[in-house]
Amino acid sequence: MTGMPSDPRQRRAARHAQPAEDPAASPPRKKPITVDRITDAALQVVATEGYDALTIRRVAAVLGSGPSSLYAHIVNKDDIDDLLVGRLYSGIVLPEPDPARWREQIRDVYTQIRDQYLKYPGISRAVLGTVPTNLHSLKVREGLLAILLAGDVEPRTAAWALDALSLYVSAYALEQSLVRQRQDDPDQEWVVSREELLRRFAALPADAFPHTRRHAAELTSGTGHDRFDFTLGLIMENLSRS
Repeated sequence: MTGMPSDPRQRRAARHAQPAEDPAASPPRKKPITVDRITDAALQVVATEGYDALTIRRVAAVLGSGPSSLYAHIVNKDDIDDLLVGRLYSGIVLPEPDPARWREQIRDVYTQIRDQYLKYPGISRAVLGTVPTNLHSLKVREGLLAILLAGDVEPRTAAWALDALSLYVSAYALEQSLVRQRQDDPDQEWVVSREELLRRFAALPADAFPHTRRHAAELTSGTGHDRFDFTLGLIMENLSRS
C-alpha cells in the first residue's frame, strides 16, 4: 500500500482520520433567514436608499436570497412595515407616569419617536394609515396612554389626543425626510433657503399680500425642531382634564 505508514498503529490512525476539508469544494453555509435578519436588511435599505426603495425583492437581495425565502417568515410588505415600526419602538424609553410632569413626559417620548423616524428617511410612512400591532408599538402606546391618564386627562380625550399627536409626529418626520432628500437632489432647485423666501415675500405686491410682507420674518422663523415643540405643546395645553 504505497504511501501508507509502515507502523500498524499509524495505519489504523490514518484510516480513522477525517480528511482535511477543501474550502473550494464546500462553500460557506449561508446564514438562515430569520425575522430579525429580515428587519435588519429592511432597515439597511431604508437607511441607505430611502423608504421608497423598500420592497420584498430588495430586502431579499440584501440577504443574498430570493423573495420566496422571505415568505416563510412574513406575509407581505405590510408585515415588513410592522416589523420596522416595532424595531424602532423597541428602543423607546418609557418613564413612570408622573402627574406633575405628564406634559414633559409626553413630549420626551414623542421626541424619541421623531428621532427614530428621522434616522430612516421616509419610514414614518409605514405608520400612516395603519394601526401597528407589533407588541413593541402597543407597549409604547400603552405607556403614552398611562401618562395622559396620570395627567387626569379624560380617557376618550386621551385616546384621540394620541391619534393627533402620533399623526403629527409621523407627518413631521416624513416632511423633514422629504426636504432633506430634495436638498440633496441638484434637480430640486425649488427648495429654497429662508433668506430666499424672505426675498420672495418682500417682492410680493403690497396691496395683495400686506400681511405676508409685514410678517415675513415670523412666517419663516424657527430653527431646528422649534415648530415641532410648539405644536406638541399647543396640542397638550388644550387637552381638557377630567
